[in-house]
Amino acid sequence: MTPIDTANAPAAIGPYSQAMRIGDLLFVSGQLPIDPATGEFASADALGQMRQCLKNIAAIAEAAGTDLSRTVKTTILLSDLSGFAELNEEYGKAFQAPFPARACYEVSALPKGALVEIEAVIGC
Repeated sequence: MTPIDTANAPAAIGPYSQAMRIGDLLFVSGQLPIDPATGEFASADALGQMRQCLKNIAAIAEAAGTDLSRTVKTTILLSDLSGFAELNEEYGKAFQAPFPARACYEVSALPKGALVEIEAVIGC
């Protein structure tokens, strides 16, 4: 296993790696909408937070020598599913067919009060 770490995505806020590569797969930890340049949320709204989560995943994938086009599976955690249609449209802009497998859940709370968190499995 090889840990992946990049300054172009937020540092882990606990005892975990940004991502771990094993074989031809990259397992990206749940990414919060933190702008790595400021250490703050990139946006106060869920749509902007989703964009930043995806940017963070893309930066980690790049650090591992791959990219979002090789995403196999994502898991999206939302604090409120009521805006799902708008978020789903934004998510769709990050990927092309065939789209990755995906799960999406509403949760009661996310770290640091985030509205969105996304994790991914990406082929290398």
